[in-house]
Amino acid sequence: MIDADLDAVHARIRAAEQAAGRPAGAVSLLAASKQQAPVTLRATVALGQRAYGENYVQEALPKMAALADLDLSWHFIGRLQRNKTRDIAAHFDWIHTLDRLDLAQRLAAQRPAGRPPLQTLIEVNVSAESSKAGVAPAEVPALAAAMRRLPGLELRGLMCLPAPEENGARQRAPFAALRRILEALGDPALDTLSMGTSADLEAAIAEGATIVRVGTAIFGARS
Repeated sequence: MIDADLDAVHARIRAAEQAAGRPAGAVSLLAASKQQAPVTLRATVALGQRAYGENYVQEALPKMAALADLDLSWHFIGRLQRNKTRDIAAHFDWIHTLDRLDLAQRLAAQRPAGRPPLQTLIEVNVSAESSKAGVAPAEVPALAAAMRRLPGLELRGLMCLPAPEENGARQRAPFAALRRILEALGDPALDTLSMGTSADLEAAIAEGATIVRVGTAIFGARS
């Protein structure tokens, strides 16, 4: 069923791009692969998927080793902890969840020489949820300015994970807020908005998402 599910997600993305008047291919699919075995990921690689998002370093590293023969892009999308920065700096291509300068500094110092800069996104708590990670919108400009000066990192844009919402119009509001925050930074090099999941990718694409993080719609519900 993975082939049909992956095709269905791509169809949703294409339809949402068209509905929003955006070019085909404007939005990239990141397969959120938490709890998925390497053999399952190989099946999606065979279908053309190359970018995978992992929440836990200890789960991701064995997968990376098992799939080292493949040319894949690995994104860290979980909550960042100080004791995980070295492994993230060494093994991942992207991190979506930076929300503190001291963690950015650790990643910059720990990025191995010879590797391309770690592509980074600032996580923004657009819904002001006390249980969620992410910086407050007002703190984004200062953090972005400081991160731009760090070697070994390349700031690419912003990420959010707003509170679940079933109403389409209300789904769009936090994504629109994140887009406005990015636009206010006024930096054309910041070209990435990571927002939207299986439940709300259409709303995110309508508001400018360039990466959608989809797990359940590809792999099924997690146990």
